Formats: sequence, structure tokens, C-alpha cells
Amino acid sequence: MTTWLVVADHTRARFFQIDSSSAPLQEIDTLVHEEGRLHDRQMTSDLPGKIKNPGGLGGGHAFEQETDPKKHEAELFATRIVHYIEHAHNTNRFGQLIVIAEPSMLGLIRQHMPSHINAHINLELAKNLAGLSPADIRSHLPEFLPQ
Repeated sequence: MTTWLVVADHTRARFFQIDSSSAPLQEIDTLVHEEGRLHDRQMTSDLPGKIKNPGGLGGGHAFEQETDPKKHEAELFATRIVHYIEHAHNTNRFGQLIVIAEPSMLGLIRQHMPSHINAHINLELAKNLAGLSPADIRSHLPEFLPQ
């Protein structure tokens, strides 16, 4: 049974295939989300507007954004990761799944993951390992992966 490993943060998701419970990782694909690197001010077209008090008394107040731009971008990327995983599952590319992600991204992935795919997840780690080499990522996993 083929095992897939996804390692993600807010800017990239790397996909690996593992051929046996103790095999090294083989990187098979990467999704990049450049918008996750932007600063809040780069994600919005302009600053929130301001209203002045009529008559000039007491100053004014600023409109606030309803959603945090960084959180919105993370949500979009988590959804994209889950769609990729779902497509791979539907085309029988893996039987088991391991998910390692930066803690807040792992929460977003969990939130969007369909229950029929959750049944194939046999290990989750809340760690930011997306920038590490495959060998370093493998060193954070158990010597023999659960089957």
C-alpha cells in the first residue's frame, strides 16, 4: 500500500511517496502559495477608510476589515492542499496519508479535510518542517511508519 506524506506551511506544501514503512522519502510534487509570503499591507488594495465626525467634534473612526488577509490566504491554501489530496485519493495514488504541518495550517487542513479521507490518515504532526531536506523530515517520523 502506497503511503503519501504532505509537509506544509503557509507558503508551500510538499508531497512525498513512501514505498515501505522504513523507506526514505521520495518527493513527488510541490504546491507553492506566494501570497502567503506577503505582508498584510500588500494583500489589501488600500487602507481602511475613515469617517470624520460631522461638525468636526471628537475626531473620527476607521473602518476595520472583517477578515485578516493572512488568515484568508492560509484558508485558501489549505483548501487547495485538500483538493490536491482529494484528487490523488480519487485516482488511487495513495492508500495511507501522513500530514505534517505548521500548527495553524494543520488546523486549517483538518477543518477542510473530508471524512472519507480522514480515514486514511495514520499520522499527524504539528511541526513546521516544510523547509527541511527529505532526510531531515524523515528523521522526525517514527523509524517504522504505522501501517
